[in-house]
Amino acid sequence: MKEDFLHYVWLYKKLNVNHLKTIKGENLQILHFGHYLQTAGPDFFNAQIILGNQKWAGNIEIHVKSSDWYLHHHEKDEKYDNVILHVVWEYDMEVYRKDNSEIPILELKQYVNSNDYLNYTYLSKKKSWINCENQITSIDSFIFNNWMERLFFERVETKSKLIYNLLEETKNDWDSVLFCLLAKNFGLNTNGDVFLKMAKIIPFSVIRKEKENEENLEALFYGITNLLEQDNEDSYFQILKKKWFFLKEKYQLKNNVFEDLQFYKLRPDNFPTIRLSQLAALYHSIPNLFEYCISIKDCDSFYNMFNVVAGVYWDYHYNFDKRSSIRKKRLTKEFIDLLIINTIIPIQFTYSNYLGKDNSEAILALLRQLKSEKNKIINQFEYFGVISESALESQSLLHLKKNYCDNNKCLECTIGINLIKN
Repeated sequence: MKEDFLHYVWLYKKLNVNHLKTIKGENLQILHFGHYLQTAGPDFFNAQIILGNQKWAGNIEIHVKSSDWYLHHHEKDEKYDNVILHVVWEYDMEVYRKDNSEIPILELKQYVNSNDYLNYTYLSKKKSWINCENQITSIDSFIFNNWMERLFFERVETKSKLIYNLLEETKNDWDSVLFCLLAKNFGLNTNGDVFLKMAKIIPFSVIRKEKENEENLEALFYGITNLLEQDNEDSYFQILKKKWFFLKEKYQLKNNVFEDLQFYKLRPDNFPTIRLSQLAALYHSIPNLFEYCISIKDCDSFYNMFNVVAGVYWDYHYNFDKRSSIRKKRLTKEFIDLLIINTIIPIQFTYSNYLGKDNSEAILALLRQLKSEKNKIINQFEYFGVISESALESQSLLHLKKNYCDNNKCLECTIGINLIKN
């Protein structure tokens, strides 16, 4: 038995409330089960009960065994002084508050439907991948789809925390926030943190002043990230290095990004040299980028906006002074999709909330225009019959797996709750 199941029973009132009695045989009536705040202190706040003929208002604490009260040292904690009922699965001893007054105890196991418990134990048994892998496709499609939408908004709200932090750091400069977020996502998982540090070091006022010259932007990006530190006789490298020294002195910049950019195991198209040049090309080619990103509502417009190419030098290079076959280094549709998912949608969502508006329907419509991501997690869901056709579904499934399945939070998941019910 786990405590989360008891929380589920109490939260969803999955017990026979008729003729409840405490361990001492007192009649118990639940007027209000309390609020499940999941904060420090008792499990359910501001509950109301009638015990015998006396009405009580206060908090309720839940444990597997009544002795857990002492195991967790609640008798020494003043936050538990107002506990009016101790709800347990198994009674094994009396419990007392700090003032030595005895706390009434309700033993749950005699009031819980045995089928609920059997369904819970079956669901919580370890499977090959996730607990509900053999049952997930049995969930009603309406319930499942609503849960997918809720999961997505949980995910985007998590992403919005970084945006609010950046907004505070940049003193509410949304252009600067977008630049930081784009830089991070141009760097992908491998170089994203270094790209983000680069974007934080360069005041966006500098980007505004230098965006008319694409080479100046490249010099700034490569200089900050130490790509111009080594000795290299390549002519374009020398041009950028001179520009960097000039701009560094002009704007009093410091290239104090200590981590090295990674090239190892990356496909050449994802080399930081290429991605930084493409980022420079984007800011060189699109004026008022933030306003443009906020106003666009369809994918085709974003594909046009991100239709940028790395500088001409990179047509036949991936690294400085190492020639390659000639090919334009253009952002691919798949990469643009990632930028829309991880940059555009979070910033549209957060900016709308910042203004006190609701753009959730527009966000969902945009997501449904994007194809599902393909990775190991999405493929495994498909193996168990959950087909992801749009980015809305793939983003939701990724959030489900990481934040619910991997943490065994079946009793906080609509899928798990419905499986136990049925």
